[in-house]
Amino acid sequence: MTSVLVLNATYEPLSIVSLRRAIVLLLKEKAEVLEAAEERIHAANLSLPYPLVIRLVYYVRVPRRMFVPLTRRALLLRDNYTCQYCGVSAPSPELTMDHVLPKVRGGKTTWDNVVCACRACNSHKGSKTLEEARMVLAREPARPQYLAFVVLSNATAHEVWGKYIPNMEQGYALAPA
Repeated sequence: MTSVLVLNATYEPLSIVSLRRAIVLLLKEKAEVLEAAEERIHAANLSLPYPLVIRLVYYVRVPRRMFVPLTRRALLLRDNYTCQYCGVSAPSPELTMDHVLPKVRGGKTTWDNVVCACRACNSHKGSKTLEEARMVLAREPARPQYLAFVVLSNATAHEVWGKYIPNMEQGYALAPA
């Protein structure tokens, strides 16, 4: 079954729902279609556009302070399954968690000190600092800043979602398709 992106009335991502749930929201007039596929969904008495993105017609209050735990899976999602040293994209088993400032030198396991690394880069860096290993990060590590990271982490992205999800093209929100 296809996933549909649900936006708040203010156009911020809220969640991913099944096609069935999206149709129910549309039929109850709680949401409107913003993006649709070319196909249509037909029933006995009506025909609806096949929704890809819907927007709620009312505002849903969302708590702003949401703690995103640092897990291996969350780190892989944040870094888009890409080594932050050499830029190679790889499947999950081929990537490791690397401490930018090594633990033996006082580095902590925090969002701003851990990145994805391929086995070769992690081995090359070892317990050295970036300067000592003569390595450069592709992107500075940081804690994910928005709720969409949590809500959308299990989804496979549709191209049209990129207009509505901040930093999607940088790999901060979704698992690769």
